[in-house]
Amino acid sequence: MTFGFASSSAASLSTSVSAASASRLLEPAEWAAAGIPLLRSPREVVSGLHTRHRPEPATAVVAVLDPEERLCASASFTRRPAPADGWMFRNALLSQLRRIIPHDLRRRTPVRTAVLLYCREGDGRWTEEDGAWMWGLRDACTLHGLRCGAYITLTHEGWQVLGEGRGGRRPNAHSEPESFAMAEAPPRAPRTGGPVSEVLRRAAAR
Repeated sequence: MTFGFASSSAASLSTSVSAASASRLLEPAEWAAAGIPLLRSPREVVSGLHTRHRPEPATAVVAVLDPEERLCASASFTRRPAPADGWMFRNALLSQLRRIIPHDLRRRTPVRTAVLLYCREGDGRWTEEDGAWMWGLRDACTLHGLRCGAYITLTHEGWQVLGEGRGGRRPNAHSEPESFAMAEAPPRAPRTGGPVSEVLRRAAAR
């Protein structure tokens, strides 16, 4: 009887844990309705993070952007082989955010935005694992005083901003990172006639 009771309790506990884990995820419709700010240049953000961190499958990259969408800080870490759980993802993200940037909890309105790039196997369609990452990102941002930004998947098909329908083929989970010069190319100075005109300009200035 004792063994039967223990087995029943264990089964009940396992069921309740599974139910709690299932509730700690966001469906695509819930994410779209949350008012997540759109990235102005998603490919530039993705390429920059891909170049810096070179993520492989099961790697998460969390980044904090300023109001001009410039990168303030970023960190990458590998997802542990365990069932997807938004609470665990939230704790992992919050730990990384606390390590790389001070919180903004004293501000009335968040100024900086956190985005998450997750490299994984499979295609770009939403999975329950993605839903758990979304839940974790939203909660971690709230606890760190940040705006919750885009959730981006990186698969063999390419990258995709979930909930927005924007994406591209490169970079992808198996592509080589671009050089920093390509990922963050400064605007070119206007041409003024080449080296000959430059020589004449310097001569005239003497």
